[in-house]
Amino acid sequence: MRGHLLTGCLLFLLVSCSRRESPEPPPNFIFILVDDLGWADLGCYGSTFHETPHLDSLAGASMRFTSAYAACPVCSPTRASIMTGKYPARTGVTDWIPGRQQYAGAQPCDMLLSREFELQMKLEEVTIAEALKDAGYHTFFAGKWHLGQDSIYWPENQGFEINRGGWGAGSPQGGYFSPYANPRLENGPAGENLTDRLTEESIRFLEAQAGEPFFLYLSFYTVHNPMQGKPELVEKYKKRIIDLGLRGRSMETTNREWIKTAPPGGRFVERIVQGHPVYASMIETLDTNIGKLMGKVEALGIASNTIIIFMSDNGGLSTSEGSPTSNLPLRAGKGWLYEGGIREPMWIKWPGSGSEGQTCDVPVTSTDFYPTILEMAGLDAMPEQHMDGISLVPLLKGGALPGERSLFWHYPHYSNQGGKPGAAIRKGNYKLIEFFEGQAVELYDLSADPGESKDLSATNPEKVNEMLRVLHRWQVEVGARGMDPNPAYDPAYRREKINP
Repeated sequence: MRGHLLTGCLLFLLVSCSRRESPEPPPNFIFILVDDLGWADLGCYGSTFHETPHLDSLAGASMRFTSAYAACPVCSPTRASIMTGKYPARTGVTDWIPGRQQYAGAQPCDMLLSREFELQMKLEEVTIAEALKDAGYHTFFAGKWHLGQDSIYWPENQGFEINRGGWGAGSPQGGYFSPYANPRLENGPAGENLTDRLTEESIRFLEAQAGEPFFLYLSFYTVHNPMQGKPELVEKYKKRIIDLGLRGRSMETTNREWIKTAPPGGRFVERIVQGHPVYASMIETLDTNIGKLMGKVEALGIASNTIIIFMSDNGGLSTSEGSPTSNLPLRAGKGWLYEGGIREPMWIKWPGSGSEGQTCDVPVTSTDFYPTILEMAGLDAMPEQHMDGISLVPLLKGGALPGERSLFWHYPHYSNQGGKPGAAIRKGNYKLIEFFEGQAVELYDLSADPGESKDLSATNPEKVNEMLRVLHRWQVEVGARGMDPNPAYDPAYRREKINP
């Protein structure tokens, strides 16, 4: 009897120990990436024109970051940085694919030649989707990919089991209403909205998971051009302009020095007031679909174990191509190394982490998602892959990152939006931009001047030299390539524009 009792006790202890040591089920991930959404476009970031109740609610239940950055002021490089955990200068994807130079060539106003760059994210990269898939996650992609023209570089060959709408194009070729002209998305009924459709595809994926861990990457084409909204919502925002007393008010300005030397042929202005009815309607459609998606997460009973990440790929379009939004108080927008081009709305909802409802001012960047997701999932860090990111888990758990770090940008291109090629570094509260034309340098204290209106470079040369040393050392480390002189450059062109 004593032997039976001893055996029973041992079995009890073994079962008890296994229960204590049994790992919790791995978390699910929903990563939402919006195209061209500006830092100030949502109510939770200060917009008073756009209506975003569902997004605001989701942000309020998350840790909301106020100094979150895209790795580049245009889309493809940032998207590659999320997938790889590497800076654009390291992946070689430094401009949107295929880039302005593919159709415009060198302009007489350009002192330098845009640098050639990789036209796809290399298959040798181990993407975050591949890392999660290898760990037993089901992986799903919907929406914009824009990381290679050939189908061998599309999502289904980069770690995603299912691809709905991801291919080489960077904008919806058929517009935002079916038929879509998309080889990875079947047409819906005539007039079906693309943002609605991508959300419905994502919901169908959620419904099929049956409790198994998943990584859902919903990469909306919204709010990229073309500007196309649901007619009833466009009318709603036209009325809102009247109700808010915005009719007749000047919403754009051409009183900017950079416009004097902008490339020929384009309409360059800077929007200073949000009030574009079509753009606002597209944001409301986005918001409604976020509400639908979050409602499904709740209905399926998976909310407590599902991490939600929200981000934009670059700043809002404010200086050209219709200039549908304003990023004020931030300066400039998409295509620029100023804050309006790279600072993004971003939040992470991690249920049970204690970060819900918190705001974080620590500077973070898009390369950080890879190691953050791996740590949340309890997986190995793979530092040889995501060498330019760090895990944000300490911040989400109420702690701090291990020491101060610098964030970097390298953009050896002229942008469609009037932006000039250059590199930038943020170190603490200071940000330095080195423009490659003439090596002009600007320095800003973002804690006192987030709008970058007061250049401190002339009065603080010590800080300039310190930050330039760090920036140049980083450029060497990552193999950042410089630019060559443009033999077609005509200095008389600029003089004629400035003094017509």
